[in-house]
Amino acid sequence: MRMGLREANQRFSKAVKAVKAGEEVVLTERGKPVAVIKPLSEVTRAGATVRRLEAAGLLRAASRTSPLPPWTPRPIQGAPLSETLREERESS
Repeated sequence: MRMGLREANQRFSKAVKAVKAGEEVVLTERGKPVAVIKPLSEVTRAGATVRRLEAAGLLRAASRTSPLPPWTPRPIQGAPLSETLREERESS
């Protein structure tokens, strides 16, 4: 679909509907193409971003794909923190 800049400004929702339907919209100024609005694919948005971050070393792929096990608290070993703090304050 081709659309002039003035028409795109006045009927932007029409252009967005066309893009959502999978169509590319070529924006023109005085008959000459100046820009293209096209739909993003799901793979492009999510997958490419993840791969780019992995390549940059900012993200590491999960070692397993299953959900994490439920969290369980670990028992405390030694004296409670409140007791340790009390002893520190008394000795100072």
